[in-house]
Amino acid sequence: MQRPLEGIRILEVAQFTFVPAAGAVLADWGADIVKVEHAEHGDAQRGLVRVLGHDATRPGSSFAPIMDGPNRSKRSIGIDLANPEARAVLEELVRRSDVFLTNYLPSPRAKLGLTLEDIRAINPDIIYVTGNGFGSQGPDADTGAFDATGFWARGGSAEGLMPPDAEHMTFMPAGAYGDNIGGMTIAGGIAAAIAGRERTGETSVVDVSLLGVGAWATQFTVNLALFNGGPLTKVRKKSAAVGNPLTGSYRTSDNRWLQFSMLQPTRYWNEFVTALGLDHLVGDTRFQTMAAITEHSEEIGGWFADAIAARTYDEWTAVLANLSGPWAPLQNSWELGHDEALIANGRIVDVVDADGETQKLVANPVKFDDAPVQMTRAPLFAEHTDDILREIGFDDEQLLGLKIAGAVT
Repeated sequence: MQRPLEGIRILEVAQFTFVPAAGAVLADWGADIVKVEHAEHGDAQRGLVRVLGHDATRPGSSFAPIMDGPNRSKRSIGIDLANPEARAVLEELVRRSDVFLTNYLPSPRAKLGLTLEDIRAINPDIIYVTGNGFGSQGPDADTGAFDATGFWARGGSAEGLMPPDAEHMTFMPAGAYGDNIGGMTIAGGIAAAIAGRERTGETSVVDVSLLGVGAWATQFTVNLALFNGGPLTKVRKKSAAVGNPLTGSYRTSDNRWLQFSMLQPTRYWNEFVTALGLDHLVGDTRFQTMAAITEHSEEIGGWFADAIAARTYDEWTAVLANLSGPWAPLQNSWELGHDEALIANGRIVDVVDADGETQKLVANPVKFDDAPVQMTRAPLFAEHTDDILREIGFDDEQLLGLKIAGAVT
């Protein structure tokens, strides 16, 4: 079963990345995604020309990673949901769909006739899915959010990265960081709802918030704080295992970094010190227990730091290639996009853009039966309007009438 959601039809009324990223994952898994975009300007994310200080695309290119990433393999239809003439189109799309997926806030949904009651009145069996900032209940149910606010800041990740004397808040390591994590969460929820409906015949309402995803991501410290009865004390740390110099990060001679996570230091001690060229520490009776290593961790860490600082990043990645203990080089985005493991597992995929040029996109992390992901570029704005309208039963005369009325693009 290489594409387990083949035959599942999903109607996506959403923009930006959080919820569309879920649609992208489901499309990777075989679902047919019809993306509804605003009839005039489309998904608001199409209007972004700069992202985190970088150009969103290149002059003369139709390909924009911020759109193609969360919208690959979908079809786009332009609909003015506020136009009464468009209602018949929306209702027919709902009628033919297994899942209705949206990130519109409750007030716009009510205004546009997109509430649970509205959609279920058209298709009682449809799975109704909302992605939101702070949950569908409570005082912030109608408050909008991006991942920088709902997931990163309020969800605890930013605070967890900040040292005690920080002079500014730490920002996310990548654009749409929480959105993509949240999108994967929504996709999993939808897959479970589809399985549940097929097993029991009962449909579901799926609700995922950026805040909830943020709390789940930071649950270790949240649970610990709740257990201890108050905020956790801020400590300076370079690893999760304070006192274990076989964990944490070390700088190379060319200012690159290596991360080690050998949580059983006595198990890896001899192999590790040998790799670092510290042969005199092999079998050293002073460091045969975890307690002894912890007692001398600062001194040992200094030896390790000096040894690693004597060689370049490339030299160390070669030396440590066969080390049995867990470690990893710190990679930038370019290096990650060329990571041999990702490529070998089909997680970097070629797509052909609208200009006929081959581009690359990151695939979702789930593999089925070792099969390659079948992925196509994201649609251009309203690219499939005519095809979709004909598919759901509108003839050319009706199609023209809808366009004249401004109901579709």
